[in-house]
Amino acid sequence: MQCPTDGTVLVMSERSGIEIDYCPTCRGVWLDRGELDKIIERSEQSAPAAARPDPYEQERDQRRADHDRRYSQPERYAAPQRPKRKESWLSDLFD
Repeated sequence: MQCPTDGTVLVMSERSGIEIDYCPTCRGVWLDRGELDKIIERSEQSAPAAARPDPYEQERDQRRADHDRRYSQPERYAAPQRPKRKESWLSDLFD
């Protein structure tokens, strides 16, 4: 069989009991009917079980949220406002 991309003869290789056709030139991979399903089934079987969540993760997230809530209030930590100066008599001249 020839590569649809560049016309090179495809090489057959066996990986985990599944025959895969690949092009040595463009490195394209072609699968026959049902081979993709077999690959997916094998990867699901060999995938490790989902890791259990860290028991302290929820507590850590809560502490972060409290910290963010506490220190993201700009009015609490803003510099105090200065009292407005009285306008001078010169400001009346330059209106």
